[in-house]
Amino acid sequence: MDALVIKNLSLAFRMYDGGLSRRYLKVISNMNITVREGEILAVAGASGSGKSLLAHAILGVLPKNAVLDGEMRWFGETLTPALQKKLRGRELALVPQSVTYLDPLMRVGRQVSRDERTVAELFDRYHLKSDAARLYPHELSGGMTRRILISAALAGGPKIVIADEPTPGLSLHLAEHAMKHFREMADAGAAVLLITHDLGLAVRFADRIAVFYAGTAVETAGARDFADEKLLRHPYSRALWRAMPQNSFTPTPGTQPYAGSLPAGCLYAPRCAMRTPECEAAPPASREVRGGEVSCLYAS
Repeated sequence: MDALVIKNLSLAFRMYDGGLSRRYLKVISNMNITVREGEILAVAGASGSGKSLLAHAILGVLPKNAVLDGEMRWFGETLTPALQKKLRGRELALVPQSVTYLDPLMRVGRQVSRDERTVAELFDRYHLKSDAARLYPHELSGGMTRRILISAALAGGPKIVIADEPTPGLSLHLAEHAMKHFREMADAGAAVLLITHDLGLAVRFADRIAVFYAGTAVETAGARDFADEKLLRHPYSRALWRAMPQNSFTPTPGTQPYAGSLPAGCLYAPRCAMRTPECEAAPPASREVRGGEVSCLYAS
């Protein structure tokens, strides 16, 4: 069953240029992704491609000047602000990217759970000493803080977990351990939206991977396809694959466009060797190619 459906989602920020003159800075455009029960959907892409903003939109924690358009559905029900508030921190949990999310004035054990048995089980799973529960956030190392944040998000057995870069600062062993826990949760029926820069971990543990570029999803396909450049459909997905250290570590000329000056057509067209005038005329629609979804006129 589809746990979370994002359809034609756009996000802009209302800004003032001086006086009462307003403009809208669009940072997400026509976003379409689906997260299913029992799966890990990994989201990969360069910094600034909209990954964390999408997480905040799903949770309903965007700033007041944010303007959303499109549709978000939670198990078939419209994800309204009231429903987001009801679910947030319970059935809808976040493992945040920043390690500053913990309350600096509260002992970390109470921030994970009020149930001491749950705290003990999670601390044991993530190799944290039991007396760490009495510490305050400023007494933790970066790696300990990361593990506390993961524990706090998973303590209530959420239906959907959004993990925003959950592994930086962890050793490879602990990063793999955390990913195995997410995998166990998905295998037990939960849905996991994993935001990551580590395609290697995503290929090993995710079911599908969505590639973001300049605020939109350009390709979504089975994780196994990302183990081989030849199986990928979109030119940017292949460029991202080649840029990884474990592959050829080859950069693509150019940069991701700034949100205030997006091209009229395909967002990747200015950097794409395959571009034609048709690519620059209008954004390509998403279509199915070899079992995946891709937004490219020439994907095959």
